[in-house]
Amino acid sequence: MQIVNNLVDLRQALRAIRAQGKTVAFVPTMGNLHEGHLTLIKTARQQADFVVASIFINPTQFGENEDLSGYPRTLEADQKHLIADGCGLLYLPNNAIMYPEPDLTRVEVNKITTLHCGSSRPDHFVGVATVVLKLFNQVQPDVAIFGLKDYQQLTVIRTMVDNLFLPIKIVGVDTGRADDGLAHSSRNNYLTAAEREIAPTLYKILQATAQEIRSGQRNYASLTRIAKESLHSAGFTPDYFNISRQIDLEPAQAQDNQVVILAAAYLGKARLIDNIAFEL
Repeated sequence: MQIVNNLVDLRQALRAIRAQGKTVAFVPTMGNLHEGHLTLIKTARQQADFVVASIFINPTQFGENEDLSGYPRTLEADQKHLIADGCGLLYLPNNAIMYPEPDLTRVEVNKITTLHCGSSRPDHFVGVATVVLKLFNQVQPDVAIFGLKDYQQLTVIRTMVDNLFLPIKIVGVDTGRADDGLAHSSRNNYLTAAEREIAPTLYKILQATAQEIRSGQRNYASLTRIAKESLHSAGFTPDYFNISRQIDLEPAQAQDNQVVILAAAYLGKARLIDNIAFEL
């Protein structure tokens, strides 16, 4: 695996790859790679001839009092995982490369970014869209791979790609989970042993709510209230629990057939997010 940490070397390496007629798949990450990330790498290998991953802890998507300084940094282990799973190139830009002075440009996808995570983290998706577009322009991949665990993030990126006519295929990969259902996440590292036992309850409540909807229940306000009460009882502090339409993440109505339930909740120091999408 080749490792580059500047734009000149990145572009030189990718010119050589493309000169061989190879297609490029890209997996952007913030490091601290877990099994979910590695599934993205494996999917990327199926989607293109050559896989590029990046590790960059993006400061602009962290709000005040969030965990930027404490975000896990495990570069040596990450490199070993990427090599083992067939990544061809690792790009390691720094803040100066990603946000050169004067730093005056941001990318904003309106409307959907004000919902769900955007409601409690108002600048988060501006940071996400900005850094992803920068990385897309640097790597210029044929295809980019993202996890469905961050369902709203994936929707924002797909909207940005469509609106800006970027020639990149966006592939969403099913959420990787532990045997007990907990979604893989770097923030799971913040859980104590006792909290780790409780954490899978978030997904169980999502599943139970989805089953109620599949069974014909359409009182979404009641289902949401019950779900939040269940989270409280289990030891969580809910941020949101929303039953939405897949297409635009607006509140689902009784006649909507493509539904996604999005949830975020605090458990100790960890803010866990998860979702379940289905058709009726």
